[in-house]
Amino acid sequence: MEEQVVAESAIGTEFGVVAMFMQADPVVKAVMIVLAIASVWSWAIIIDKSLTFSRLRSKAKKFEEQFYSGRPLDDLYRRLKDRLDHPMARVFVAGMDEFAKSVPAGGFAPSSVQRAERRMMAEATREIERAGSQLPVLATIGSVAPFIGLFGTVWGIMNSFQGIAQTGDANLAVVAPGIAEALFATAIGLVAAIPAVVGYNRYTAALNSYVNRIEGFTGEFTAILSRQADGSR
Repeated sequence: MEEQVVAESAIGTEFGVVAMFMQADPVVKAVMIVLAIASVWSWAIIIDKSLTFSRLRSKAKKFEEQFYSGRPLDDLYRRLKDRLDHPMARVFVAGMDEFAKSVPAGGFAPSSVQRAERRMMAEATREIERAGSQLPVLATIGSVAPFIGLFGTVWGIMNSFQGIAQTGDANLAVVAPGIAEALFATAIGLVAAIPAVVGYNRYTAALNSYVNRIEGFTGEFTAILSRQADGSR
């Protein structure tokens, strides 16, 4: 009876999170550290992208209200050229700059609109790449973290079986701590992977939506420039 109480006490003390980490094999401990860093990294990216896309949507909505308000585009251009604080404004100013540079003294060149459109598309591509930065990191963490955790689990279980072989004792008090440490590595892997996968899917969808928004604006603005050029000729 006394031995049972001792065993139960040992099991209780071995199952704390800190205790499992401190008593884990060095390889399993390294796996836990890597997964913990990956989890913090993924959450930092998720928070950053949440703030980024919220700001982009707000800025885009305000810009579209100004753009479609019917006011002269030259006025909007003068207000925004020194306040390029979001991608849609930078695309608009890039198009206006190129369109103005392409206009000769005697009137509009036939290729003015095409050059402005190409400039806007190039600027839009850079802005989209900037907005989507770090998303591949979430995809990598989401796909790799479970396997890193599984590696730690397998390694920990192997150590538990080696301990049984060396001591010849398969008592639960002997086996349970090693198995708990191994399964804890898997749990950390899932904790790192699940938010990363959810964040990647969410913000990839947000990025695609923003891409469609910029492409729609670019097409609309190109049509406006084309009508302006045709009217001037």
